[in-house]
Amino acid sequence: MSSDAVILLETINFAAEKHRNQRRKDPEATPYINHPIGVARILSYEGGITNIEVLQGALLHDTVEDTDTTVEELEAVFGSTVSRIVQEVTDDKTLPKHERKRLQVEHAPHCSHQAKLVKLADKLYNLRDLNRCTPTGWSAERVQEYFIWAAQVVKGLRGTNSALEEKLQLLFSERGVEM
Repeated sequence: MSSDAVILLETINFAAEKHRNQRRKDPEATPYINHPIGVARILSYEGGITNIEVLQGALLHDTVEDTDTTVEELEAVFGSTVSRIVQEVTDDKTLPKHERKRLQVEHAPHCSHQAKLVKLADKLYNLRDLNRCTPTGWSAERVQEYFIWAAQVVKGLRGTNSALEEKLQLLFSERGVEM
């Protein structure tokens, strides 16, 4: 087995252990690990990304935000580049939700290229998921507001990956959302 395959499998295993008791907010309560795996797949399959550290960042992108994982732990296990990518895409959960959303829009243009790739794929996954089914407790208005906010974030990521940006633009157009 190639060393890249070993690295990715170790990363998937780490993420799966960290997210093992988490579920998505869809009516089926999909296992949460499907999300980071899906984000990494979007990057590789649809975005043409083969950089292992970017794919690791995608697999780990919610570990600090949503589990007991620390940036220091990621750095010790996966190195400084991967931990930096994850840190760049991690929201500060001590802040109110509206502030976290505002900061994502503000910070998007200033992220590293690697973090921008993860953000694009994460938004693409989440928007597709919202089109597939509305999360429990969400109204149609809240879904539309998420699309509008996501378009503001994606606007700051322009010029990162044309294939992913085109797919996002199509989703926004279908909802009548300007980017």
